[in-house]
Formats: sequence, C-alpha cells, structure tokens
Amino acid sequence: MKAKSKAQQKAACAALSAKRGDTPKKDLEGASKDMVDSMSEEELEELASTKRESLPDKKN
Repeated sequence: MKAKSKAQQKAACAALSAKRGDTPKKDLEGASKDMVDSMSEEELEELASTKRESLPDKKN
C-alpha cells in the first residue's frame, strides 16, 4: 500500500523509526502512535518509501 498524502508518509516514517528503536515511542503523536502498534515493520516500510513529490499535503 502506498501513502496517499505527505502527512501519512511522514507519520509512517516516524512510526517506523520508533518500531526500530531509533526514536522513543513516547515522543510519537497522533497517527504515528497508532501506526506503530497496529502495523508491521514491512507495512510501515512500504508506506514510508512512497515518493513525496506527487502526493498532496493532506488527503481530502
């Protein structure tokens, strides 16, 4: 699954960082906090790897 907005891609990057132990989970906010618990590392990698150039800032 590819990210549908820049905000979703950015949240996935933050959640992936926490899942790998690079960022403390307590520092996460909003969607990234939910993503780290509900998604696997592979799913987060796929969302985070989406190219941002063609994405809208937020999904309408």
